[in-house]
Amino acid sequence: MCEDQLIEPSMSLAPVPARAAALLIAAAGLLAAQSPLPVKWEELTAGDFLIGVEKAQHVCLLPFGILEKHGPHLPLGTDLLDIRYIALQAAQSEYALVFPEYYFGQIFEARHEPGTIAYSARLQMDLLEETVAEMARNGCQKVLIVNGHGGNQHLLPFFAQSQLASPRDYVVYVYDGPKSVPPGRPALKTPLDYHAGEVETSGLMIARPDLVHMDRVPAESGADLKRLSLPGELYTGIWWYARFPNHYAGDASPANQELGAFDAKAEIADLVQCIRAVKADQTSLKLQREFFEKAKQPLETKQ
Repeated sequence: MCEDQLIEPSMSLAPVPARAAALLIAAAGLLAAQSPLPVKWEELTAGDFLIGVEKAQHVCLLPFGILEKHGPHLPLGTDLLDIRYIALQAAQSEYALVFPEYYFGQIFEARHEPGTIAYSARLQMDLLEETVAEMARNGCQKVLIVNGHGGNQHLLPFFAQSQLASPRDYVVYVYDGPKSVPPGRPALKTPLDYHAGEVETSGLMIARPDLVHMDRVPAESGADLKRLSLPGELYTGIWWYARFPNHYAGDASPANQELGAFDAKAEIADLVQCIRAVKADQTSLKLQREFFEKAKQPLETKQ
């Protein structure tokens, strides 16, 4: 009998008695114990998924990236390639399920560049809403969105806040990277480093070194063109294009694996701690339920 038959009782021609199904699931657990259980959602069989979601304590990671130009030398999917590497490494240390490639974020500012896929704002929200809801329906009561793209830094907190619009039996968390840099980080050689520069290029040298084309770095400038002069209190969507029309901000030439390895290690360790905190969190869902009950009758909320 093949492994799929052992862990997928629903595929048999005749109904499987409850006791037999339990034995099959136990056999699947034995197989999982004999070999490491994958953390990638897409690599698990249906039977192993049951084991994985319990082992993860119902915590699932959604690495969040984009398809956009990254200077002349990095691939379009850099943000997701990098953050999914971080998420996968963290999940190996603190077991959690990692959702497949998700490229459907905010990137209107790069629509003029080849290869950019910019979905409508409504579709971004609807797709993300349905994705986390489907993850929750499959046992992920704690969905941790792991952000790898700067253009999502307004979208994702808004999405998390929008979770309070209607009752739900799961919690969405957003991780946007470490808030501080550990001591010992190699000194940066570039004063300006926003996009596809020294830091991001160094990071991909660790996650996917085969996709870094350092020989192409001199082909374009990542300098700030400063084509817009407005007070700091004002925000306008065209600001990025006004400053960095090449969709390259910084200078990647000093990038190096030492910096990339340091940053990756620090972010993995930080994410591991956040996964553990999410696993330990027994308060958020409780407070959500309390909130939703009170929201039904706001006039009865004690003042």
